[in-house]
Amino acid sequence: MISYLLVFGVSAGATFLATPLVRKLSLRAGFIDRPSDRKVHPEATPTAGGLAMFGGVLVALGVARLMPQFSELFGRSSDLGAALLASSVLVLVGVVDDIRGVSALGKLSGQVLAAGLLILAGVQLLWLYIPGQGILSLDPSLGVPLTVVWVVAIVNAVNLIDGLDGLAAGMMAIAAAAFFVYMYNAPGGATSSAALLSTVVAGVCIGFLPWNFHPARIFMGDSGSELLGGLLAVATIVGVGRNPYPPSGGDVAVLAIPVLITLLVLAIPFLDVVLAIVRRMRRGLGIAHADKEHIHHRLLDIGHTHRQAVLLMYLWSALISGTVLAVAFINGRLVIGAIALVALGIFLATALPRLVVRTGREHPGNGAGRPEELSQSGPAAAGGRRRASP
Repeated sequence: MISYLLVFGVSAGATFLATPLVRKLSLRAGFIDRPSDRKVHPEATPTAGGLAMFGGVLVALGVARLMPQFSELFGRSSDLGAALLASSVLVLVGVVDDIRGVSALGKLSGQVLAAGLLILAGVQLLWLYIPGQGILSLDPSLGVPLTVVWVVAIVNAVNLIDGLDGLAAGMMAIAAAAFFVYMYNAPGGATSSAALLSTVVAGVCIGFLPWNFHPARIFMGDSGSELLGGLLAVATIVGVGRNPYPPSGGDVAVLAIPVLITLLVLAIPFLDVVLAIVRRMRRGLGIAHADKEHIHHRLLDIGHTHRQAVLLMYLWSALISGTVLAVAFINGRLVIGAIALVALGIFLATALPRLVVRTGREHPGNGAGRPEELSQSGPAAAGGRRRASP
């Protein structure tokens, strides 16, 4: 565990130190995300913060390569090298999008390319556990397309929640930490590429967060969100998609099979993806059409301040992650039921009253001001790629 904490500290420290340098570079080079009627921040803000995060990843993995506990991981498999290669592609596409803009098809092509490089390097889904059926081996005709879909889904899920200052960084730190705990306690997972990648992701998120929390001084941009999504995708594939061990600990743990662990830890981003797709299809719009109706925008609409909305999303992510870990490691329906009731109680106490008592008045930061106000200053500031989330 000490080795993982060291890698975490290195990744967080390197990212924290690199971010102001990237911010200065962005200001000098004109890498600025400016307000508009389709964006939700009021001031021009430097972007491409994903470059600092990528620097943190490189430094952390470089240090891990020199540590005896992890050096064997680099030698016995191509997982970590493949993760760096795919991440480089995603960061490159993201930087171009941050600076000049890339079409939805162009970004999708870059994501598919990154997934293809992972597959060529041997990183793909090989196993799938189905309750009652046991572990099924996936042949390439099924494993390859599922791997591509998995990578694209996670990358875009992270991108979609990057709509408020610090939201994506904080939620991905929670998700990565939860996945690390699961992998560290899984059979053979105490020293694994999945646990190491999760540690690095959590570290770069924590290191970047002080510069990105409201009011953000720099946005991670698509370069950052795609980097985080790509690394988490590799971690989940390596950690659970190739894990031949069945669930243990009783029938309750069956609910926490490896694939569901990942889905539930990332439940809020995936839910936002599904809701966005359904919403746009019902309106006859393309699924890549940008809007301001994501979950975090709704929280602003019902009266939460910017920071309250972000912290509330953190809380929900932590509750979901904690409940999933409890299901995985505790064989007791009573304990799980208690956790679920606590989670429900917190949700009702924080969100439902605002929905019920909502009035027609406009609230600060809800992005619903009068047209003339929006044209002058825009809605509340938001982090990451500040255009309307795709």
